[in-house]
Amino acid sequence: MRRRWVVLGLSAAGLAAVVSVEQTPGGPNRVVSLRPAADQRGPTWSEPIEVAAGPARVGDWRQNDSEFHYVDDPTVAVGFGGVVAVAWVDQSRRDVFFQIYDRSGRAVHDSPVNVSRDAGVFSWLPRIALSPGDPTMVYVAWQELIFSGGSHGGDLFFARSTDGGRKFDSPLNLSQSIAGDGKGRISAAIWDNGSLDIVAGPGGEIHVAWTEYEGALWYRRSTDRGGTFTEPELVAGDRTAPARAPSLAVGPDGTVHLAWTVREGGPPGIRIATSRDGGTSFEAPAIVGGSVGRADAPKLAVDREATVHLVYADAVDPTEPRSHIAYTRRGASAEAFDPPRPIPGTEDASAGFPSLDVDDETGVYVLWERSPTIVGRALGLGFARSVDAGRTFSPPSVVPATAELWLGVNGSRQGGLMRKLAVADDGTVAVVNSSFREGAISRVRLIVGR
Repeated sequence: MRRRWVVLGLSAAGLAAVVSVEQTPGGPNRVVSLRPAADQRGPTWSEPIEVAAGPARVGDWRQNDSEFHYVDDPTVAVGFGGVVAVAWVDQSRRDVFFQIYDRSGRAVHDSPVNVSRDAGVFSWLPRIALSPGDPTMVYVAWQELIFSGGSHGGDLFFARSTDGGRKFDSPLNLSQSIAGDGKGRISAAIWDNGSLDIVAGPGGEIHVAWTEYEGALWYRRSTDRGGTFTEPELVAGDRTAPARAPSLAVGPDGTVHLAWTVREGGPPGIRIATSRDGGTSFEAPAIVGGSVGRADAPKLAVDREATVHLVYADAVDPTEPRSHIAYTRRGASAEAFDPPRPIPGTEDASAGFPSLDVDDETGVYVLWERSPTIVGRALGLGFARSVDAGRTFSPPSVVPATAELWLGVNGSRQGGLMRKLAVADDGTVAVVNSSFREGAISRVRLIVGR
């Protein structure tokens, strides 16, 4: 005889229950106990904090001479004491800016800090990494729209701050190629910018990955807190099977996990490669999901038990562009990921481009773009969380102050490959979003949940 736990949904009460069932070989199963599942109610959200605002005008595309006037591309990270770091782009100034907010929502720096400092070149879609062991270290990576002779412009840039983000070192070009770095191809004619990621490990190491228009997925790491980097390493991808949308995560023991997808050529699904030597080498990738061939935009997170969590946008019909958000996980001692399943509330295929994070207990948090909508572009952000390490998820909700029609549609005008969610160890949730109302105003906002 053995006992197993089964989670049942009780829709009338909006709760879940966990049932203990005794299984006797050759005999009937017997329910021996029933208890409520952990409380899955969502956080209490703060009033939105306006990080940046600007005009909302988009002129004709003329490379770096384009008349783009709007704020966009926010990304977020959380650090010691619940401080929230936000980076974004001011397209009028063509630069990446950075600010930190304390737990009360007050901006720490007197004015936003210019990270990229090159007003002649567009800077797009940044990511932030905060050192888990040193609050003074801040790392930012982004795509710089340099045209250097290839068919597409783009390079991967990096800058670090050693004083908590008050100032940043001179930006470093990590890619220096003509292949269109930072682009993630869907097809020869369609791609997202911002196909890059950065993460800081527990020992001060930094891991960076990006893809190029020509198809390659590259990886570099630093073991001296961003002072120097290894030479670029080709992980996967080529012109016939271009890689796209890398996501990095580091486990508590320094194990590095790298996920990406391929939208042209090769078998469908999300690839996840693991490095057990700190990024020196990666094992052959596992392939997860993508049964209809359009798994996209993966995000990884690793919890304190070394369980790897994965979400991605998964098509439900090969003839339709719509998708739901799929979730799966792989335990520390497991050889394979669990069968993927939809995040509740996204089964109607109205969700895409997820973000993912975990807290220091058993919380798993998922955010996604609510798209497509009646207005033709993404409008607002959906949210769900698990308090039992991904076994069950709350009913979905809409993050307040993201879906009001008067704001306009979500920004993300250069692509949806962003990281809009960060979670502190204590479960404090930080969400950023941009909005664009043509001819009126563009905004970057921060919403904090506790």
